[in-house]
Amino acid sequence: MATHKGADHHKKAAEHHDLAAKHHREAAKHHEAGSHEKAAHHSQIAAGHGLQAAHHNEEATKHHAEEHTGKGTTA
Repeated sequence: MATHKGADHHKKAAEHHDLAAKHHREAAKHHEAGSHEKAAHHSQIAAGHGLQAAHHNEEATKHHAEEHTGKGTTA
């Protein structure tokens, strides 16, 4: 039986990419204004969202493999 877990992970990955982009824009704005501490803060938040997006992408890939093979991807 197919589930929507893979699709849910794709949606979560997209949300984290959107949030990362928002924080990158904020970092650029603060950097241009000379507020380097605030720029670094937003850059770190963006990096965290990027890692979360990558995690959800990996989970979506696992669900694709499970749906195509009928079994998990763990060894």
